[in-house]
Amino acid sequence: MSQTSHAVLIFGATGGIGAALARRLAHSGTPLFLTSRREEPLAALAAELGAAYATSDATDWSDIDRVTDLARERFGTIGGMANCVGSLILKPAHLTKFEEFQQTIAQNLTSAFGVVRAAARVMPEGGAVVLCSTAASRIGLSNHEAIAAAKGGVNGLVLSAAATYASRGLRVNAVAPGLVETPLTARITASAPAVQASQAMHALGRIGQPDDVASLMAWLLGPDATWVTGQLYGVDGGLGTVRSK
Repeated sequence: MSQTSHAVLIFGATGGIGAALARRLAHSGTPLFLTSRREEPLAALAAELGAAYATSDATDWSDIDRVTDLARERFGTIGGMANCVGSLILKPAHLTKFEEFQQTIAQNLTSAFGVVRAAARVMPEGGAVVLCSTAASRIGLSNHEAIAAAKGGVNGLVLSAAATYASRGLRVNAVAPGLVETPLTARITASAPAVQASQAMHALGRIGQPDDVASLMAWLLGPDATWVTGQLYGVDGGLGTVRSK
């Protein structure tokens, strides 16, 4: 049975990238179980795509386990899990409050670890996990200390988990976007000067769209990527590696 015929569980499904991934997979015929915190947008997206769903708090490992078990009960076999849960804080370290840092770690790193942990439990015969990192974990960007620290942890998690679970065929990879136009980044993308400045930092001269990232995540979850694990893919218009001027 091909991997695409197995269900995929998406955490953070109602965010910009999560929803784009859900739509892309649904259109390819992949059975989906969607989860996020807020009931109303989650129910609407699930109805649009004919997907199963349940609300959850991905910073709580017991809640991740609960939803994962619901998905397995619904579909029998889970072939892939994606974590699109995240947050964005742009502050220098000395202005970041302890509570803000803890929340950033919980939403970005704790959720990712919980998804890997759950996937290892329910996919004993292999599958795919895709996590979300950031270009800011690969290159020094000012005022990104908290999010870079959290996503840097995600990068290390990908490498270690890929090594641990390779023998059972469980693949673990991550994407590292640059600035993507989503509800999460609306405070930045609503400002024309901020967008112009960001475009100048991306070698390809534009900020990203959710589908730019979702397309690679869908590939990593599918049967064409079965020899790919332990990788961090920059989907960032060149932000993390290229200077064109």
